[in-house]
Amino acid sequence: MTTSAYSIFESAGSGKRKFLLPLVDPDKTSDENAARIGRTAEEAGIPAILIGGSLLTDGHLDGCIRAIKSRFGGKVLLFPGNTMQLSSVADGILFLSLISGRNPELLIGRHVVAAPYIKNAGLEVVPTGYILVDGGRQTSVSYMSHTFPVPHDKPDIAACTAMAGEMLGLRCIYLDAGSGAAKAVSPEMIRRVADSIEVPLIVGGGIRTVADAQAATEAGAGLVVVGNVLEKSPGLLKEIAAAIQHG
Repeated sequence: MTTSAYSIFESAGSGKRKFLLPLVDPDKTSDENAARIGRTAEEAGIPAILIGGSLLTDGHLDGCIRAIKSRFGGKVLLFPGNTMQLSSVADGILFLSLISGRNPELLIGRHVVAAPYIKNAGLEVVPTGYILVDGGRQTSVSYMSHTFPVPHDKPDIAACTAMAGEMLGLRCIYLDAGSGAAKAVSPEMIRRVADSIEVPLIVGGGIRTVADAQAATEAGAGLVVVGNVLEKSPGLLKEIAAAIQHG
């Protein structure tokens, strides 16, 4: 039986395993580098790779996915910044609802537009509550979404938002400080959110070292997303994966 993408998240949510999820931005990654990331992820036992970014300027999404898949046997999942970032070449999609903001287009509006394509493409859908957290600087996500992030020192707001998302039926919660964040989501906020929900918790943004990733998983994250740092230090992928998956 083919393993579903959600079973990976579910395993992490149950506390059985902790996983690293590399995030590949197709605008910043050549086919050669995408294939290299795929091969390294395969060797590190990573079960899934996310692909997406705040913008998509060169139409390279399908080619990037194919390059990853040429060396990677796990799931390649869309992490879309907008409705232009859809591809039938992927295995599935994190269907993101920006529940920390009050922009109706990102709560449901754009989802209505994307739904027919996603269904016809046969993509596995993982409904995900996306909570943007202040990472110490304005990120592309906050600028493009026209929303305010949850303050870095307000874990109660994040926890209540996550609870509401779970009650609405979302199957994962994603805490994200945003690409290029000056600081990662605090362990206190991760812990408060993890203690408040039963669904899998994903944490990303501002994670640059093995210690950062370990702090997130020790606080309660089941899955940790690392993006920008892999472009500069691809060797960190195996180090971080080993630290959290076997740590």
